[in-house]
Amino acid sequence: MSNNGAPDSWESQADVISEQGAKDSNDVSTKFSTLNVNAVEFVPSFCKPSQADDDESPTTPQKSESDSTNSAGSPVLNGCGDGGAESGDGGAASASPRVEEPPPVPPAGAVAPAAPAATLPVPADVSPTADSWEAEADDALLTPEENNEPEDEEIEQQEDGEIAKKIPKKKPPRVEDTCSKKEHVNVVFIGHVDAGKSTIGGQIMSLTGMVDKRTLDKYEREAREKSRESWYLSWALDTNQEERDKGKTVEVGRAYFETDKKHFTILDAPGHKSFVPNMIGGAAQADLAVLVISARKGEFETGFDRGGQTREHAMLAKTAGVKHLVALVNKMDDPTVNWDEKRYNECRDKIMPYLKKLGFNPAKDLSFLPVSGQTGQGLLERVTEEICPWYRGPSFIQLIDELPSLNRKMDGPFIMPVVDKYKDMGTVLMGKVEAGVTRKGQTLFLMPNRVQVTVDQLWSDDIEVTSIGPGENVKVKLKGIEEEDVSPGFVLCDTAEPITTGRVFDAQVVILEHKSIICAGYSAVMHIHCAAEEVTVKALICLVDKKTGEKSKTRPRFVKQDQVAIMRIECAGVICLEPFKKFAQMGRFTLRDENKTIAIGKVLKVIE
Repeated sequence: MSNNGAPDSWESQADVISEQGAKDSNDVSTKFSTLNVNAVEFVPSFCKPSQADDDESPTTPQKSESDSTNSAGSPVLNGCGDGGAESGDGGAASASPRVEEPPPVPPAGAVAPAAPAATLPVPADVSPTADSWEAEADDALLTPEENNEPEDEEIEQQEDGEIAKKIPKKKPPRVEDTCSKKEHVNVVFIGHVDAGKSTIGGQIMSLTGMVDKRTLDKYEREAREKSRESWYLSWALDTNQEERDKGKTVEVGRAYFETDKKHFTILDAPGHKSFVPNMIGGAAQADLAVLVISARKGEFETGFDRGGQTREHAMLAKTAGVKHLVALVNKMDDPTVNWDEKRYNECRDKIMPYLKKLGFNPAKDLSFLPVSGQTGQGLLERVTEEICPWYRGPSFIQLIDELPSLNRKMDGPFIMPVVDKYKDMGTVLMGKVEAGVTRKGQTLFLMPNRVQVTVDQLWSDDIEVTSIGPGENVKVKLKGIEEEDVSPGFVLCDTAEPITTGRVFDAQVVILEHKSIICAGYSAVMHIHCAAEEVTVKALICLVDKKTGEKSKTRPRFVKQDQVAIMRIECAGVICLEPFKKFAQMGRFTLRDENKTIAIGKVLKVIE
């Protein structure tokens, strides 16, 4: 009995499958046709995918079509529905028109592939099914692949989860767009110690909502405990304990805020003369300088007279390539001033000739505003008429928001001088992009050591992005270099067009203030972009007349204060620099000696 059970079950299965098709009551023929058809249908279905590229998925649409048109039981086994339909002759009528049609249409194309199936012992009436199957498979080969591509594209656009892993470049453009729509402007706050630079920076952060009320309340509470009530706003930018305890900024503080048009990065430079080298590093990254002057009786005079930092900072900002200077006359709310117009005019008139001498044009590059950093008046909103009836100009943020756009070198090779570096799961470099654009995954050179590095991650003002452009203050995480192998003053640049490096160069130098004479063999510290390097005057080439620009025919033996000379300078090590004409930002420098800025200059030609 058990032996007969199997054929019976086959029989019943075949009967169920081919309810509509099997009209013949002859069990044996049904059995044979079912089994043979199964054999025929199984062979191509397993052979085909190995010949065609991954055709199992493309055939699914065809199956679903045959589901709707064929008998209800057709998808149980590969082709069983067709076989069942043809087990009896009358089945053709009840089978779908699709099975009837293929034999006349692709006889030429489909006969050749049908050859392997024909070698099997199959009844004659099964061959059309084999043909139609092959034709179906061929159709499936042609159509679903074409249909599949657009489907895949749709999937890529719709489903973000999977695609983020496969194609990391799908997401970035969105981040990039949100970050780089606004123009980036770097603002450096400069001025004499205690003029109120950090307080104004903190107040701007508070007014623009970049520091929340709760944090400021905490700072105010802590400052009160230390009897430093008036310093709490500066703590938003003076982040380390030493700066807070002494009330002196040492490092360049960083923060950012946005207006409707622009994205501003605040660089809070130290005012103390001991930290001028740090201030130069901050000014080198700035597009706009804010000179903070204290209007309080006695404080303005101390800052502006010789030895005060107001003069030196303004001059260093101009040398560093700052395009526009905004002079904020701060502490106007002080009891000794009380928003007095006379005091404001006195401060402005005293400093204006000096700023003109530096090369700032009062009509285009220079603005004066009365403000109070402690109360925030005149920073975000205009000073009210009750307090200050004589000034009706814009507020500080309105003014800097309306300044004309800066000319950026978008299309040039990528250049980013390194201001600072630290270790965080890799080497992270900080700096301002001077020219060009770079993206995540790009290969760059770190000069002057010519080390090849790969960009791993990018942040523009602490927001992660996928590409960075000129003017942005960024952090770049690199692969391929250790943190100890990088120094401030190194330059990250394009591999196709790396920056010039050298040790000896010719420069035009203006001696600002130096008691003694300068001759060959004199050494000082040179600050160029973010690098500080010891240099020696190798030779004096000629003197330049300040008014006419004429060069002397004979070589001078020495140069002294207020003279302009062209000299050959040698550096202690190899540095990155460019001739001033080619790229001004990488070709201007200052010379400092004994904690004083003694000269400013520009690179004319790199010798070696």
